[in-house]
Amino acid sequence: MVSTTTNTVLGKLMRVYALLAFVSSSAFAIWPFPSKRFTRNSFIDAGSLDVDRNSRIVAYGDFNNDQFLDILSLNEDQQTLTLYLWNHTNFSFQQSRSIRHKQKIVNVVPGDFRHVGKLDVLVMSPSSGSSGIDMTLYPEPFSGTSDENAITVSSSTSSQPILIDADGDLKIDMLGESATLGRGTYQLWKNVWNNSQSHSPLFEMMTPNFHGAQCSLANPHSNAVVDLNGDCLADVFLVCDDGNGHYKYQIWVNGKQAGFDLSRQGSLPTGVQSISFADVDRDGTIDMIFPTCSSVSSDGVGKDCFINIAYNQQLGLCASTEPGTKMGPRTCRTPDNLCIADPKFRFDFNEDTGKGAFSRFPLKSLYPESTGLLIYDNSFQPPLPVPIKMGDVNLDGFPDILLITVNGRKRTPSLLFSVPCSRGVAGCATDGSGKRGWKLATKDVEALSAIQDARSASFFDIDEDGSLDILVQRSGSTGQGKVSFIQNNIYYDAFFLKAIVMDGACNNDWCYEKNGTSRYQPFGVSYSGASYKYTVLDTSGHRSAAQVSQLPQTSYQSLQTPYSFFGLGRTNNYIENLFVGTTLHSKQHYINMEGVIPNSRVVILPSRNDDDTWRRELFLRPGEWIPWVTLVVIVGMLLLAIITLILHMNEKREDEMERRRASHHINFDAL
Repeated sequence: MVSTTTNTVLGKLMRVYALLAFVSSSAFAIWPFPSKRFTRNSFIDAGSLDVDRNSRIVAYGDFNNDQFLDILSLNEDQQTLTLYLWNHTNFSFQQSRSIRHKQKIVNVVPGDFRHVGKLDVLVMSPSSGSSGIDMTLYPEPFSGTSDENAITVSSSTSSQPILIDADGDLKIDMLGESATLGRGTYQLWKNVWNNSQSHSPLFEMMTPNFHGAQCSLANPHSNAVVDLNGDCLADVFLVCDDGNGHYKYQIWVNGKQAGFDLSRQGSLPTGVQSISFADVDRDGTIDMIFPTCSSVSSDGVGKDCFINIAYNQQLGLCASTEPGTKMGPRTCRTPDNLCIADPKFRFDFNEDTGKGAFSRFPLKSLYPESTGLLIYDNSFQPPLPVPIKMGDVNLDGFPDILLITVNGRKRTPSLLFSVPCSRGVAGCATDGSGKRGWKLATKDVEALSAIQDARSASFFDIDEDGSLDILVQRSGSTGQGKVSFIQNNIYYDAFFLKAIVMDGACNNDWCYEKNGTSRYQPFGVSYSGASYKYTVLDTSGHRSAAQVSQLPQTSYQSLQTPYSFFGLGRTNNYIENLFVGTTLHSKQHYINMEGVIPNSRVVILPSRNDDDTWRRELFLRPGEWIPWVTLVVIVGMLLLAIITLILHMNEKREDEMERRRASHHINFDAL
């Protein structure tokens, strides 16, 4: 039997519990901050994000200038392009307009070809009855412009041309081989568009200002516009085919008005596949990463494959801020002068040369059960190369590797994290020496390892939240669609930076529609060839430099973002120096930005003048911690206000009491 007192106590406790439950539920109802969309600390399968599950994503671009990346998809008929705009509120893509091309499409390249601050779309299709490529430009195809305004572009050979700014005016030109002259002779599609003319031609076919022996471009190739000699001015990397299955490379150094000079050439390793570019060892230079395989089967799978890294050998970062030269040749680059050309730069593909200039490791060392590496996507015709993708997933400042391994019929995307060299680490010497090693990501990657029908994978920042997510395109054989977005929801105690260089459209000011009243800012456009170099101090005070390129490759559905994303690692300081280079043929083709805030997006609008009139705009990302900081500041201010009020009231009371005591005081001296 329970006493009356006990019943009373229990009743009070129950009423208190009910009151707390009501208060807590009401608090959640009026809580001003939204709950997290993803709570698990791992890679999460976000599904198709309302993209047609049976389509193929072929290009990225910001088509509505809202600084959120949109996508272009190609339907199964390989002729219909559909634009999906990112909806930040709904956290999904929203289907916009579609256009249907008259031929099958092999490549799509968004770009501001007319230099008006909006994205056009260049469509490449196989020529009927020949081995060449027909090209058509759709001006603003998804902004209401009639498709009847499509512009026919001169055809090329089957080796797809690449985007380049060859004459330093920030307009998009193209470099390749024309169908008229055939293989072995470079051609330049020079941009001559004039907005003031009603029927202006887009390109004029010209002989490029290249000085040196030319070669026949490979098909497919890994041609790129990327700074390789360290002067923050984009050079040209070309892959050549001698017709006997042997591949060579050429590096043409950009001399601005003097044109391009053949600086380096040589044979590539036997069995070389697609080549990617990144600063692997974080020394401020762009390196080469590529697989080599003994053979490639008819289903696009490479056998006995190795991962190869050819490090760019050139001037490094000075150990101190003192000049790297004293009455002699320069030996290093100072942190405030990174954009210095090194004419002695070189690549070495011989592992026995020493000095760690070239490293390689077998795929089997990390994937003992794999039967190969996916080299070609044969679900598309003609087959598409599947290159190794480089991106700093964990924001430590060193790019990681994304590739697709094959085990029987299973094709699974995998991540290799870049780690310091030590004994037993893939990519390092047997004694543990070397520049960088590679470790298979096995924790919190179940969303990736569950995919068994991947046909390509690329990096993509969903919702522009500052983390590198992954887009996996699938064959659909497992019944889960052909598009999967993998959200990177892992917390890393490090910082990032996103940067984009505009193309100078509308003189870096507002752009106006033809009606003269509506205006817009050209945030959605960028161009190939921009380069970034930066120095940053880690938490221990060690200074390091790194280099990142902007949109270096545009052929064969490369799926590279128009902006550059790079991790900064752990730091308690601003970015010391951020050098931004362009392809301008002016005396000052780069600028140095000091004290850039991490975890931000930098937009650079270059000027064609030689003075420092470039515009810089910095956008801070509203992180998840901002509401909490705001709440803490408000609560702290309220507490301080209450304390101040209490102290003020006490002081006022003491003053009143002292006044009263003084009024009752008798002055005996006066008596």
